[in-house]
Amino acid sequence: MERSEKGSKQRLRVCVATCNRADYSKLAPIMFGIKSQPEIFDLEVVVLGSHLIDDYGNTFRMIEQDEFDIGSKLHTIVRGEDEAAMVESVGLALVKLPDVLQRLAPDILLVHGDRFDALALATAASLMNIRILHLEGGEVSGTIDDSIRHAISKLAHYHAVCTRSAERHLISMCEDHSHILLAGCPSYDKLLSAHKRDDYADIIKSWIGDEVKEQDYIVALQHPVTTDIKNSIKIYELMLDAIISFNKKTLILFPNIDAGSKEMVRVMRRKGIEQHPKFRAVKHVPFDQFIQLIAHAGCMIGNSSCGVREAGAFGTPVINLGTRQTGRETGENVLHVRDADTHNKIYHALELQFGKRYPCSKIYGDGNAVQRILKFLQAIDLSEPLQKKFCFPLVKECISQDIDHILETQSALAVDLGGTNLRVGIVSMKGKVVKKYIQLNPKTFGERIELILTMCKQAMVDAVHLNCRILGVGVSTGGRVNPQEGVVLHSTKLINEWSSVDIRTPLSSALHLPVWVDNDGNCAALAEKKFGHGKGVENFVTIITGTGIGGGIIQHNELIHGSTFCAAELGHIVVSLEGPECMCGSHGCIEAYSSGLALQREAKRLHDEDLLLVEGMTLNNKEQVNAVHLINAARLGNSKAESALHTAGTALGLGIVNILHMINPSLVILSGVLAEHYENPVRQVISQRALDSAQGTKIMISELEDPALLGAASMVLDYTTRRTY
Repeated sequence: MERSEKGSKQRLRVCVATCNRADYSKLAPIMFGIKSQPEIFDLEVVVLGSHLIDDYGNTFRMIEQDEFDIGSKLHTIVRGEDEAAMVESVGLALVKLPDVLQRLAPDILLVHGDRFDALALATAASLMNIRILHLEGGEVSGTIDDSIRHAISKLAHYHAVCTRSAERHLISMCEDHSHILLAGCPSYDKLLSAHKRDDYADIIKSWIGDEVKEQDYIVALQHPVTTDIKNSIKIYELMLDAIISFNKKTLILFPNIDAGSKEMVRVMRRKGIEQHPKFRAVKHVPFDQFIQLIAHAGCMIGNSSCGVREAGAFGTPVINLGTRQTGRETGENVLHVRDADTHNKIYHALELQFGKRYPCSKIYGDGNAVQRILKFLQAIDLSEPLQKKFCFPLVKECISQDIDHILETQSALAVDLGGTNLRVGIVSMKGKVVKKYIQLNPKTFGERIELILTMCKQAMVDAVHLNCRILGVGVSTGGRVNPQEGVVLHSTKLINEWSSVDIRTPLSSALHLPVWVDNDGNCAALAEKKFGHGKGVENFVTIITGTGIGGGIIQHNELIHGSTFCAAELGHIVVSLEGPECMCGSHGCIEAYSSGLALQREAKRLHDEDLLLVEGMTLNNKEQVNAVHLINAARLGNSKAESALHTAGTALGLGIVNILHMINPSLVILSGVLAEHYENPVRQVISQRALDSAQGTKIMISELEDPALLGAASMVLDYTTRRTY
């Protein structure tokens, strides 16, 4: 790259900082490339971290053997191998780095990966206005490394990534696409060309033993997981036990310097691994030789990124233990044992993998990463403003912080998916239904989702004019619901084609709002808890009476869902072994006696026997007999209708007695269109059948006009305002 300054060429000063043996294997190919073009680049090398520690092999010597001039050696590791030592090491590096970076004055600093040392480098360079090129950002592994890696990416000005997924992740993190290079992994440049060396057999013999043959040994490399040190040490011990039982020659490398490594070494020594005839324990293997050992191994085991990255290039079988590399992209050569909690599980994995060969994978590179990175470096324009820019996604509407915004009413969109009607409401924080929309519920899934979206979008437009700020969407629906995933698992027969349906995703994607979904009975309980009689009550039950019978249970101020999300299916409590058939297929359920459909059935039976109509009642031929006619007949003195209604109330009362004896609530709230007709029969049954200790339970009729919409709204309003749901 040519840069004119007073008519002369100015070379690009590139500082490469390496912290450990692993990152040097990725940085070395780039360093060789930079060094080979002295007319374009001026290379400075800074060494810090575990490179300078004897226990980890004093690996800075291999940098010197590669004939690189080390400009600065910084002792930055605070010994202790625990979490506090890692933090102190970052602090020590931040104290020492400013003098070095000020003296070297690089145009750009190359930082690799996700180590805590690298975070210190990126922090120092960023604060000193030095451009940063981050290698291997955007990847996901599944431990604290992710947080560190992404933090470095946010500090970096330029990125060289290994995979298309990593590139997409960085773009999603608002990084400038024009500053991201899909290069591949630099180490692949070396290993794809060098792993077929003629002297690989000599390398195997020198490290593992004369009698060891190709593909008849194991390479083991396990590091601590700093967010779960205790479990990672347990896995390490189980791995050693399994390898000992498997009885194959094994090259085992010491773990890295992360918190927990000292305890791992103690485990290794307690088991006598360093003296064991089947093991060779080493602190470091030069990368070019390590390639040969991995390429020709019978299996690699542990949690090193080398197993899920470099080993795939050779088709070497790998056993990945625990969660340290869970999120990594892998080839088919990797067998994951994420819950590595037994010796037998790991031993069985060894039996499955040892000696196999898989197709070679090039997920992480094609051997041309270095030349791409060098061209990328040459293309960097130092005249560009140093201030980093983020590419945030477009926001459709930006509301300024004016008085109207401050005085907006925090509100929710509530959706009630009924058997007949689909209702959407704008509900305020105080429980006022500001505006309501009602349409007939379509028959098919696609039509329902389309109508919900249409109604919600109209409500969102109206909300702006009503000065309501929509915080999210709550959906109340019949059937069994997984509220954690927003999925209707099994719906009622009243809502066909509505089973195993993900409601949350299409609504959230289209409306750009968070979405909560729950059963209508649970929503009724939430409505009472926030806006009704249940406010301030620690333990209560809501029973909703309508077309069916449902409900919700609040226990210790929490809504109870149950292990398979079918808690509070109160309508299916059996109160008679020989009762009428229920829609669930059983007999004698409360719903078979007390639901609106059950009352309609009784009304039709009486009407067919000419026993329904009494003086003061009329029914034309086109009018369908329903529960209302039965209730009117009972009110006008029809003894048969009174008896049917009394039986329904008694059945509900017996079910409530069972509830009182099971969970002992202090309050039962009857909700829905039939609630007032059942209050007296329920009280009577409780007085006759309940234990003395349950006689004091309060029975109240809900005063909420729209519990389904209010409950759906409460899911949104409680969560988004940091209350508990």
